[in-house]
Amino acid sequence: MIELFERYPDLEPHLPYRQLGRLPTPLDCHPGRDLGISCEHLLIKRDDQSGAAYGGNKVRKLEFLLADAIRQDCQGVITFGTAGSNHALATAVYARQCDLICYSMLSPQPVSSAVRKNLLAGYGIGNRLMGYESYEDSVAGARALLKEASERGVRLYRVRGGGSSPLGCIGFVNAALELRRQLDEQDLPPPDVIYVSLGTMGTVTGLMIGLQAAGIDCPVVAVRVVAEEVANEPRYRVLYRETSELLCGGDAGFPVTGESIREPDVRHENFGPGYGHYTEEGMRAVRFARDALGIGLEGTYTGKTFAALMKDLEGEKLQGKSVLFWNTYNSMPLPEIDGLLDYQALPPFFHGFFEQPLQDLDPEAR
Repeated sequence: MIELFERYPDLEPHLPYRQLGRLPTPLDCHPGRDLGISCEHLLIKRDDQSGAAYGGNKVRKLEFLLADAIRQDCQGVITFGTAGSNHALATAVYARQCDLICYSMLSPQPVSSAVRKNLLAGYGIGNRLMGYESYEDSVAGARALLKEASERGVRLYRVRGGGSSPLGCIGFVNAALELRRQLDEQDLPPPDVIYVSLGTMGTVTGLMIGLQAAGIDCPVVAVRVVAEEVANEPRYRVLYRETSELLCGGDAGFPVTGESIREPDVRHENFGPGYGHYTEEGMRAVRFARDALGIGLEGTYTGKTFAALMKDLEGEKLQGKSVLFWNTYNSMPLPEIDGLLDYQALPPFFHGFFEQPLQDLDPEAR
């Protein structure tokens, strides 16, 4: 049973849930002196290992969202992202496990080797890839698809980009409670600060609520890696209130309400020239994490977030402190990618991601 239901058993009958991942994910502890860095401990929450089929932060959200789709007798799901969306791929992987069709409404992003691999892997497992020139066009496309499916008597469930709906956020409320138990079991003090990527805000919102419920009172550095129209304070506050209301209904005794909003420390300076554009600092952080910690990060989300942590390590801000980095990137092998190496099998919209050159900082760029 997940930690949320252990603590608040009256929530279980009211929240759709289906186990998809491997929880709890490991909590690694590295003494700073062993890494040559100034903090006392560097903790790594290994959500890269959150699922056997596919890891990363999306699995926690999908355990609630896909369960809701099944409860509503849906035959498929529609979700949104950019061409190389980890969320779209994760949704396709776990939708297939739930016998659900997955339609991914995808819009452009900078070309990278990760984009190419995700597209091939998604197509290889039957993800219905649909390309659009903008997010607005993808929303219009989703409306048309929902209408057409309804006319055929097919029910499709709409999953927000990143899985960042109130129900999806609950996956990371549980994650914070899970962290509390691990700290106690490993006899570790609560971290002095947590670093995590800020994208569609579901991960950060759930964490902020869950940390409050778990009694972990530490700042959360949320490193913005998407445009501000996607991640901003008004949207965060709405998502926080709606998630809290979902948890506080009935007699479960959940202690955090929408009136007690805690704000993360949002960092903007690591965003770089735009979403999906790799930065020198971010790729340097990717290499450090690989060589010193043995973990794989990437240039769009986790590399930029770890770069913010490394920057803070250069001064005295983190000296002697316990620092936690939440690794939200998948480290499991991509599904069935070896079975589909010809990109021309993909819909024509996506061919350009294989025919245009990789961005200069991509590890596979020549």
